Amino acid sequence: MKESEIEARLVKLVRGRGGLCYKFVSPGNRGVPDRIVITPDGRVFFVELKSQTGRLSELQKFQKSELEKRNVTVRVLNSVAAVQEFVEEMMPT
Repeated sequence: MKESEIEARLVKLVRGRGGLCYKFVSPGNRGVPDRIVITPDGRVFFVELKSQTGRLSELQKFQKSELEKRNVTVRVLNSVAAVQEFVEEMMPT
């Protein structure tokens, strides 16, 4: 499955549970996660999406590490099943 299809599923599921799922673009800061997910209760997660065979680049690993050093949760999801699990864990019905 393509990364774009996995990303579309994340957006649909998050919005379906009342959350926000913003595309994250940070000019001058390449390698940042793809999405910022905000749950209905205000928790914030950064999400990097990959296909089954996709891997984090060195720059993505660096950006992930920099966020995590600051106690920010960054999740890497590489399948529709992983997206479903993430959404159910972070935004139970």
